[in-house]
Amino acid sequence: MVQYNPLHYLPTAEEKTTLPNMLHIDGSYGEGGGQILRTSLSLAAITGQPIRIDRIRAGRKKPGLAIQHLTGVRAAATLCQAEVHGDSLGSMTLEFIPGCSVQAGQYTFDVAQTTGAGSAGAVMLILQTILLPLALATGNSVVTLKGGTHVSWSPSTTYIQQVYLPFLHQLGIQAEVQLHAWGWYPQGGGEVELQVRGSGSSPLRGLHLLERGDLQQVRGLAVVTELPSHIPQRMAMRSEKLLQQANLKGQVQPVRERGVAPGAGVFLTAIYEHSRAGFSALGRVGLPAERVAEMAVQELIEFHATGMPVDPFLADQLLLPMALASQESQYRAAEMSLHLTTNAWVIEKFGLAKIEIDKDTQLVTVKPFPSK
Repeated sequence: MVQYNPLHYLPTAEEKTTLPNMLHIDGSYGEGGGQILRTSLSLAAITGQPIRIDRIRAGRKKPGLAIQHLTGVRAAATLCQAEVHGDSLGSMTLEFIPGCSVQAGQYTFDVAQTTGAGSAGAVMLILQTILLPLALATGNSVVTLKGGTHVSWSPSTTYIQQVYLPFLHQLGIQAEVQLHAWGWYPQGGGEVELQVRGSGSSPLRGLHLLERGDLQQVRGLAVVTELPSHIPQRMAMRSEKLLQQANLKGQVQPVRERGVAPGAGVFLTAIYEHSRAGFSALGRVGLPAERVAEMAVQELIEFHATGMPVDPFLADQLLLPMALASQESQYRAAEMSLHLTTNAWVIEKFGLAKIEIDKDTQLVTVKPFPSK
């Protein structure tokens, strides 16, 4: 682990000279999105490695740091008392210099406070930035996250609860997420609580997901906030009918939940003998409730037909925890996405693991290097 005390040297924002041991990362590589930033921040906090990221989110329509990314930067910096340069909205260059090992504790991170205005910035992206550093720290942590809990282009809180965390548990990571209020785009206002039991020096286990086994059940939620009760009923009924037509055993519960603004969505979890996968669709003005259900079920049916144990969303999210394990991991994924190959590239930049991606067999192998 690199040991560095930023008090010895604090470069100003104007200085172009960087630390001699600073790792430079091209934020435009591959899919050029926020995953490069999140993985880099997590690994910098865990290893103590100073990093500089250039061309952040260059592949996006609005490049640079958005609200949820900036909040994630500041959250990661808080955990390890990092010195940060370039932490402003729209910034495409960031220097992040950890000041100490990750400190367990109680934290609150609110995307609205980043700009002083309401926001539905995706809090699960912030969670994925700080979860692994806290899971490997010594001591337990409780983190409150406020903002968007179920928004497009990011994993929903329900997906994290039902799919992501159960897999992390198999690796040896003890974490739970409680949803206190739903937050949709554009108002946000959601709130979740993350509880993490730090493993300290205890190593993570490897994981092998080569066969998923038979489908046990599909369970789901048809959720609304601040909308009439007939809407979740219609979403649930349509979901169950489509699942039945596809010969898939499923039960979808209609519920009205707490939130600051109207919102709707269908969230499905397919539970197999050895694996699980999650799919969802969000409502919007002018989109019939039945159509929301059809979108979510169609994603699930298409995945089920692949026969693979790992869904396209989880495929790139498993790489980082597996790279931090003490044993080799393997899994077969439904899709070899650009997100997957990009995340593998970032992880290998830190020298923690060798990642092999065989697109012919759809097999991913993660081989952690021995700890130094």
